[in-house]
Amino acid sequence: MKKMIPLLAFAATAACTTIKAPPSNAELKQQVADTERAFAATMARRDHQAFASFLADEAIFYSGPKVLRGRDTVAAEWKAFYEKPEPPFNWEPDQVEVLDSGTLAHSSGPVRDPQGKVTGRFNSVWRQDAPGKWRIVFDKGERVCDCRKP
Repeated sequence: MKKMIPLLAFAATAACTTIKAPPSNAELKQQVADTERAFAATMARRDHQAFASFLADEAIFYSGPKVLRGRDTVAAEWKAFYEKPEPPFNWEPDQVEVLDSGTLAHSSGPVRDPQGKVTGRFNSVWRQDAPGKWRIVFDKGERVCDCRKP
């Protein structure tokens, strides 16, 4: 009879364990928005190594007409943006969408110069590599035009 007590205790403990529901789409959107903000904060902190940690191994970044392929290439090309004491630009998401599967997400938002003027818009695609862990796989920025000019 004494040998059954540990087995019964295990069974009772296992029965009380709750299974966590997968995150809702709204929670996934918040994860991606928070990840994008943390990614942008690497620029403000001048932390190039942290910037690189957000890149997927196979990341593709558009740099004007040039396409940067792979984490190491992107990180090397972006290092120049981290060398001066002041950041040359900043960004923040204002739109985030996540596939119903929860595996891919798109974020977009304004890019601002040091004076706060909107100079562009970024578009990023994120892949969830592990629960709550998002890495950027595609990034493309576009300049905005001042349509008020004749």
